[in-house]
Amino acid sequence: MDVSQGYREAWEGYWSSTSGVPGEAIWDSEPSLNSVPHSELLLPYADTALPVVDLGCGNGTQTRYLATRFPRAIGVDLSQAAIGHARRADSVGIAEFEQLNLVDGDAVQALRERIGDTNVYMRAVIHQSEPEARPAVAAAVATLLGVRGRAFVAELTPASKTVLQQAAQAPGGPPEKLRRVFEHGLRPASATEEEVPELLRAAGLTTLASGPTALAQTEHLPDGTRIDLPARWFVLAADR
Repeated sequence: MDVSQGYREAWEGYWSSTSGVPGEAIWDSEPSLNSVPHSELLLPYADTALPVVDLGCGNGTQTRYLATRFPRAIGVDLSQAAIGHARRADSVGIAEFEQLNLVDGDAVQALRERIGDTNVYMRAVIHQSEPEARPAVAAAVATLLGVRGRAFVAELTPASKTVLQQAAQAPGGPPEKLRRVFEHGLRPASATEEEVPELLRAAGLTTLASGPTALAQTEHLPDGTRIDLPARWFVLAADR
């Protein structure tokens, strides 16, 4: 299967209109707020001799941190413009970046065959994927893990939609970074509470640990409060 042309164009348009300045994207917060604590949750379960693949890497901020914890880090994204930003930001080549459509099962399998079993990091990808594509995104995680890999997946919960709606209704309208998300037709937090764990189970993934969290954004409310979006995290292994 494939993503719709509109979905592909929305993401390509978003990243093409982004300058690459750190934090310009609303989700591009510092690793200290994302991949650092997330790694601490994953590492007790992971074989750190394996590489890690960052699914939906965007401009590669988290991938570059993951490259300090694993021997090889590969960031993949649907958007070629995002991959361009990631490569330019990684001037010393600490990580690798390539375009990949997660719902293209053949392309995902080809990556798996090229690198072998791998760990996976995926932050907030399923919730903004088109509903019909979400099973394939979850299946991509299982494919890449193989037998030895472990995954860290964090996804927004429906409570995030309420937070975003409140931010959008602030005096003066949505903050600039959130406005850009809406202007490009992106739809965050559209998955239901039970949809994500059900998708993971259906893809043949076993939950080893999970818990509530919040994904820090780079945008703030008019009173200066940082926007943190309610989410749930999972550490996963593939059923084999």
